[in-house]
Amino acid sequence: MTRQVQPDPRRLASPQPRNGRRISPVVVFLAIALIGSVAYVIYAITVRDASQIPLLASGAVVLAIAFGALAGFCVREAWRAGIDRRDGRALLLGLVGGVAAIAAAGCLAGAIVLFGLASGPG
Repeated sequence: MTRQVQPDPRRLASPQPRNGRRISPVVVFLAIALIGSVAYVIYAITVRDASQIPLLASGAVVLAIAFGALAGFCVREAWRAGIDRRDGRALLLGLVGGVAAIAAAGCLAGAIVLFGLASGPG
């Protein structure tokens, strides 16, 4: 009794060949979110008035959300690359996702400190 290997239905449903590189809409969205949040933080650094600390705090929160989304995306893609036996890609995505998760945690910690500074003593 021979067992026939069934083709992956995801690959059959794909209208484009898998050998070409396609940019995912999620990657475009994450790139725009990261660039926009970094630009906002840079703008908040240049502001010199009483609203600078709350602006920096909100910018750090947005940056933490963007890095967290990037980390989640990398986890999903590393899982898929591991299933497809693309080990090098899975390792690279794991490293990028880990750095993004650390950056998200750092931005969130910075936001907590900045919100504490903005609220004042007591």
